[in-house]
Amino acid sequence: MRICILDGYEANPGDVSWEPITSLGSTSIYDESAPCDIVPRLLHHDVLVLNRIRVDEVLLQQLPDLKMITTLATGYNQIDLQATAARGIPVCNVPSYCTEAVSQFTFALILELANHIGEHSRLVRSGDYEQSREATYFSLPFLELAGLTLGIFGYGEIGSRVARLALSFGMRVLLCSRTHKPAPEGCRWVSEDTLLRESDILTLHCPLTEETHHFLNAQRIARMKPGARVINVSRGGVVDSRALADALSSGHLAGAAVDVLPQEPPCPDEPLLTAPHCLVTPHIAWASRIARQRVIERAAANITGWFSGQPQNVVNGVLPR
Repeated sequence: MRICILDGYEANPGDVSWEPITSLGSTSIYDESAPCDIVPRLLHHDVLVLNRIRVDEVLLQQLPDLKMITTLATGYNQIDLQATAARGIPVCNVPSYCTEAVSQFTFALILELANHIGEHSRLVRSGDYEQSREATYFSLPFLELAGLTLGIFGYGEIGSRVARLALSFGMRVLLCSRTHKPAPEGCRWVSEDTLLRESDILTLHCPLTEETHHFLNAQRIARMKPGARVINVSRGGVVDSRALADALSSGHLAGAAVDVLPQEPPCPDEPLLTAPHCLVTPHIAWASRIARQRVIERAAANITGWFSGQPQNVVNGVLPR
């Protein structure tokens, strides 16, 4: 078996092991691949392992030996599922490998918006606290989470874990998702309109699809409670960046924290980079060391499963012949 990892640096900058994959066959590993390198590097390989590399019909036409694709991620919106299915090439993703990491990061962002710890630390280190006339210095208002309403859009593994964390903080939890699932006591399934109107904090945990692209647009933001806050750790395209930046600038929304942007790395003119009261982190919620080793192990299991006739996590409907 000939395996090619085209953009492996994000999953493994050198602190975890590729051995689960390299043990399966001859493996070529590249930290990154420029567009002009993709076809030469992939020629004569059976398996493509990728993170963010785009796969479309034009690329597939040039890879007659390719038999399988597995991601090093849960999302797969950069892969043309119809084109791969038409060629009988399965696409497998890796669900649930970073549930704990992303859920924890979600609450780190919520707590930062609530308590402004980083900003208060900066003010103390800059000498601002020393000049305060009060024994206790309050530069920014705190937000007490207990009793507030957290709205969760997308109730998969991560949304479910975030809901349980929110309950432990004494928050009310509203759920809105494509399908209803059992939820802990204290959660309430609601319509999209109720979710937007009643959430003090709205957190997004849905995949990026045609239906969810720009889910949070100007029209839906206008329906949100004045002073609400937004968290996005799903995909950048789920949010209309300009609409969110405008809502922050106008004061309709009190804050936002995003770990994902429509283009990554972002364009210099990305609106959220200069929006007020907006935290932006570089798509790292998933990237704990444990989670990154886990995604490699599960990608290896995808490869083993497919070639042993026991496929798992196939997202484009292709079945073994």
